[in-house]
Amino acid sequence: MEQSPDITGREKTVRQLLENVKYTIDYYQREYKWQAKNITELVSDLEERFNDYYDPQHLRKDVSNYGAYFLGSIVISRKRGENFIIDGQQRLTSLTLLLIYIHNLLKEQKDDTTNVGNLIFSESFGERSFNIQIPDRTACMEALYNGQEYDLTYEQNESVRNIVARYTDIIENFPEDFKKDALPYFVDWLRERVYLVEITAYSDEDAYTIFETMNDRGLSLSPTDMLKGYLLSKITNSEQQVEAHKVWRQKVLDLLAVGKEEEIDFFKAWLRAKYANSIRERRKGAKNQDWEQIGTTFHKWVRDNRERINLVNGSSFTKFIKRDMAFFAREYIQLRNAARVFTEGKEAVYFNARVNFTLQYPLLLAPLCPDDTSEDIQQKIQLMSTFIDIFIARRIWNFRTLGYSAIVYTMFNLMKDVRDKDVQTLSDLLYKKVLELDYDFRTENYLRVHQQNRRLIHYLLARMTYHIEQQCGVESSFRSYVSRSVKKPFEVEHVWANKFEDHQDEFDNEYEFQRVRNRIGGLLLLPRGFNQSLGDKSYEYKLPHYFAQNLLAKTLVEKCYENNPSFLRYKQRSGLPFKPHPQFKTADLMERQELYREICEEIWSPERLLINNK
Repeated sequence: MEQSPDITGREKTVRQLLENVKYTIDYYQREYKWQAKNITELVSDLEERFNDYYDPQHLRKDVSNYGAYFLGSIVISRKRGENFIIDGQQRLTSLTLLLIYIHNLLKEQKDDTTNVGNLIFSESFGERSFNIQIPDRTACMEALYNGQEYDLTYEQNESVRNIVARYTDIIENFPEDFKKDALPYFVDWLRERVYLVEITAYSDEDAYTIFETMNDRGLSLSPTDMLKGYLLSKITNSEQQVEAHKVWRQKVLDLLAVGKEEEIDFFKAWLRAKYANSIRERRKGAKNQDWEQIGTTFHKWVRDNRERINLVNGSSFTKFIKRDMAFFAREYIQLRNAARVFTEGKEAVYFNARVNFTLQYPLLLAPLCPDDTSEDIQQKIQLMSTFIDIFIARRIWNFRTLGYSAIVYTMFNLMKDVRDKDVQTLSDLLYKKVLELDYDFRTENYLRVHQQNRRLIHYLLARMTYHIEQQCGVESSFRSYVSRSVKKPFEVEHVWANKFEDHQDEFDNEYEFQRVRNRIGGLLLLPRGFNQSLGDKSYEYKLPHYFAQNLLAKTLVEKCYENNPSFLRYKQRSGLPFKPHPQFKTADLMERQELYREICEEIWSPERLLINNK
């Protein structure tokens, strides 16, 4: 772009862009809308590039020689002495959230030699404020910066709700390896070797002209367009070419009806599921392989690997579109719909989506074949999604992360193992793999809630509550237990009020009291109103009120065991150690911990993977 006095463009490091510099947005700018997959991709891309250069033997000064990473461009309108973000709000907000997480990690580790605070906050005229200044987000950002949980109870602002959700995604996806010795090196690299291009205009008109020019989709072809052009150009029969184009166009329209960029996500999931045979090694200087290449330039990967996927003549290109693409697009669309709307036969797909397990789509497509019967397709999806469901629950119970970098290798190898398998073979294979997992629900590390896993604890409690109600024939809705859009959303409630002084007969110090209080056996899911009105009351005061709540809460109360035949039959049939608790001492909490563990073993039993037991 030719520069003029009214438009400047400059490459800046993250430090140069954010250190002691203020940005804001106009009131009419769109909300912060990044989703979980955007955060996952950002963290994964940064991790990959940093690992290209990092060596534990390096000194911190060696980071100055690490390769650079380009994070994109932002467009700024400079007016009234302020920097207004015209394009790049999503990226800068997400980058700030990442820096806030790193700040809290450094504080936790008591690292005084590494600082990111001035990239987040700065002082002007004696007042400290965020470098990204958006007033209606300040309270939320301050809570996150101070390591506190932000209460969304009455929060209607879409941006604030998304900010809290995306911060949780950063917590869950930040690489475990970076939390230790590598952290200061990563911070130095992020500050000094990650770049953005800042384009500055001095009028809104110029700024928006630049923005529109950069985002004019008519000037550039998407990877989907380029793949279509390549495939159709190889079909020499004009009639077949027209038919293939018609199929392609309809399927892409169907995918776009599901959501923006769904066609790109589909091609990544399909091509990885059926054709990816290699993945980048986790070592310095490793090269991108099938998995990464499909994830970035799938159109180029298909062209470079056409013989491997049997694209050898015009008819094979036709079949690739009319049979393969049409089949997998149809199944992918059904899976995406099942992830959003609770669907009979695909319940586990919905459950897995609630924890943002985006890797499930290539895994679910991998065993499918275009010649499968509808019954085979349904069974394969049930088996595969059930395995993922068990895998997720066991990891949560054992304090293991579901972050992308922590599980992508395991999931990639699983995807290859299940590819094209028939139903019986798939059942046997997945059952064997569950038994081979080195973690289950029999752990001595008692699961407890903390700031980083509250959403996942909420999920487990919702599954347990929904399950026992289903087993007893009680009307129940899993969605109502996890939805944030209902009038009184359910929240994780401690049975014990946060009053150490009431438990000094059992605890010598508050630290031990909190560790036991936070164990899952001392938690319930209750609607917001209950939590607010009775949360700080004694157990004896709350106990009769529990009987008016969901079945998991009711089981604390003696009345639940009277004139309740469906529940009593379930108790006898399952052998689960349900019992009333007129008082709730440590021994009672530990009995509930064991009850919850056994409920989890029933819900996520490996026997569900044996087709004869379906």
